[in-house]
Amino acid sequence: MLCFAVVLLLAVLVSSLAHRTILSTAVLFLAAGIALGPQTSGVLELSADSPVVATLAELALFAVLFTDGMRVGWTDLRSAWRLPGRALGWGLPLTLGITAVVAHYLVGLDWPQALLIGAILAPTDPVFASALVGNQRVPARLRHLLNVESGVNDGLALPFVMVFLAVAAGAEDLHLGELGLELAMGVVIGVAVPWLAIRLERLKIFSASTQYEPLNAVAIGVLVLALGKTLHGNLFLAAFAAGVTVATFGPRQRAAFEHFGELISETLKLAALLVFGALISVEFLGEISWQGWLFAVFALVLARPTALALSFIGSGLGRREQFAAMWFGPKGFASVVYGLLVLEAGIPGADEVFHLVALTIVLSIVAHSSTDIVVARSFTEVDLVPDKKPAEAADCH
Repeated sequence: MLCFAVVLLLAVLVSSLAHRTILSTAVLFLAAGIALGPQTSGVLELSADSPVVATLAELALFAVLFTDGMRVGWTDLRSAWRLPGRALGWGLPLTLGITAVVAHYLVGLDWPQALLIGAILAPTDPVFASALVGNQRVPARLRHLLNVESGVNDGLALPFVMVFLAVAAGAEDLHLGELGLELAMGVVIGVAVPWLAIRLERLKIFSASTQYEPLNAVAIGVLVLALGKTLHGNLFLAAFAAGVTVATFGPRQRAAFEHFGELISETLKLAALLVFGALISVEFLGEISWQGWLFAVFALVLARPTALALSFIGSGLGRREQFAAMWFGPKGFASVVYGLLVLEAGIPGADEVFHLVALTIVLSIVAHSSTDIVVARSFTEVDLVPDKKPAEAADCH
């Protein structure tokens, strides 16, 4: 807690500079975790099986998905599903497949492990590209595409992770029925709890004060989390479904929670990054072969860009927007959580898979968090140029 408080204060002090430059608070927390970790300075005594690691990663991902879902309601999803549908329906499985092929032929993982690492690294996280997603000057459809895609693909990738994890462990029965029930239960909890809570608040006998109104969504989120744990529903699908439900049926609750919720998810995200960084060290990275390093680079610059290039054929999306969407596929908390699941399962080759996942996430945080402001400014600069040719302007809008 002391380490987190000190780094958080430092991040606050440099946050204004970070918003204007390529300096990233995410990279700051990751670097601090590496410096304070047990294999570097030994200030933080943590290991991958420490309860705080899995707990923080899970809570951070839940909070991020809850706030992501709250940015869009069901009407928004239904009316603007065309581009996110391409990214999810074609881009996600293609990214998984390309990553698996590279892992199999370059690193030498067997097919179950290769497909598993493909599923782990397929989800994206808009938190590490916040300057792009949150910049109002960036075309709305691009921001919507990245936001919806990243909010939904964590849950969509989970069944693949669980199935390939069972295959890699040599399980004869994949328990697909149980997995389907877990996913369905997550959606039911995520929809039912906020709907009932919002309906209750509208009754004449209840009324939330202005001071307590932001806590309404907090109570909904905590209740969804607790019920998901108790009833064994999928927490991540429940989180996103709950956010979408609040946005759809409770616009007032959504508005009251928006700023407060962003601060909560940001705090949990930074704490999880510090802890995750503590698992990484120079020695840890040195254990990875050159093939592993090449795989991590290919996973970022080959797998998703190729998959989305194929998915966007005939979509009408401008070149600049396509390149931004292809590049901003940062690996975040879903990949961290799924990577930790591999370690907990103890499958053959679990340590190698986790090393590759961790390296890819580290490179992604550094690359994407340091370039989001640059790409966001490129859209702004184009918008500000008055004598831009119509064809060039079309690519930007």
